[in-house]
Amino acid sequence: MSAPEKRVYTLQFWLLCLSLFLFLGSFNLLIPELPAYLRAMGGEQYLGLIISLFALTAGLARPLSGKLTDKVGRIPVIAFGVIISVVCGVLYTMVAGIVGFFIIRLLHGLSAGFAPTGNTSLLTDIIPPGKRGEAMGYVGIATSLGMAVGPPVGSWIAMHYSHDVLFFASSASALLALVAVAGIKETLKNKQPFSPKMLIIHKDEVVDRDVAAPALVMLMTIFSFGLLLTIVPDYSEFLEMDNKGVFFTYFLTASLLVRATAGQASDRYGRQVMLKIGVALQLIALIMMALMPFKAAFLSAGVVFGLGSGVISPTLFAWTADLAQDHQRGKAMSTLFLALEIGILLGALGSGFLYNNQSERFPLTFLLGALFTGASLFYLLKRWPAFHRSRSL
Repeated sequence: MSAPEKRVYTLQFWLLCLSLFLFLGSFNLLIPELPAYLRAMGGEQYLGLIISLFALTAGLARPLSGKLTDKVGRIPVIAFGVIISVVCGVLYTMVAGIVGFFIIRLLHGLSAGFAPTGNTSLLTDIIPPGKRGEAMGYVGIATSLGMAVGPPVGSWIAMHYSHDVLFFASSASALLALVAVAGIKETLKNKQPFSPKMLIIHKDEVVDRDVAAPALVMLMTIFSFGLLLTIVPDYSEFLEMDNKGVFFTYFLTASLLVRATAGQASDRYGRQVMLKIGVALQLIALIMMALMPFKAAFLSAGVVFGLGSGVISPTLFAWTADLAQDHQRGKAMSTLFLALEIGILLGALGSGFLYNNQSERFPLTFLLGALFTGASLFYLLKRWPAFHRSRSL
């Protein structure tokens, strides 16, 4: 093993990967079963809000989490987000009714608004520039595993036990993530004590313009993921698939298989080349879903979509790290995550509105995702000079 690898892939790095796996798994356990849970309460017309409300508070929290990450420290921000997930898992079992359910979804979104910002900022601190793509790929494997394992395990728990057991399992997974975080050292050198004044966000603290280009690509490509999170459970039922989380397993397994290799390739061949390949694969997958309404084709499209996502994600994070200034890495990462939340929010709302519980609208809904993905590919093809601020060309 080379010297740079020894500096990067330490126990701290793997503990962070473990915490991400458990954290992502904690709320992805719930994804495939929440539509049925809401429908049982008589709220099927609000399916689009399951993901969009979660994404809304996550997005609103991004500027604050970025600011606190750069001032108070990476670890406090990570821990706060994970604790929110622990609490929400328990709260789901304590409320009844649609209003209470959506209040918890709003609160739960804060977890995703804080923890990933601190995680990615800490990773950028410890990763040498020449290893960013590769390391982000390994981190992506951990997150993809959490997202891949969560849905089918969540459906299995709901089928064999109850939704309350599922919610407690989600809380337990987040609690284990918190234990892993306890073993990670802080990397912010000039920490400041927390002050209530830090909660005030000024307009120049919301977006890091240095990373506007990768943020825009993130927004347009992640739109279709918000779409899939919203309609895949119903589409799986339409195709008579017993386990509504199987699609996500195919998609995320394919994603994790290519993440490390794609990250290494982006270090070697450039961010632009890999992004174009990843976006093209995602576009092909969405067209397959729209035109081939069969179980085998749907799962095959999930694999293709996963390959595209596995290329796009580590490349975008590495590109953002390339462009970020040292003193505002939290702000840069929060900008990228803000774009992610806006994209998921729009995808969830747009697909929920267009689908509207009418199965004949599934193809049109998938084509909506293809439209946004196609727009991102057009942007990448036309914006060649923007990539010359990135290091690896």
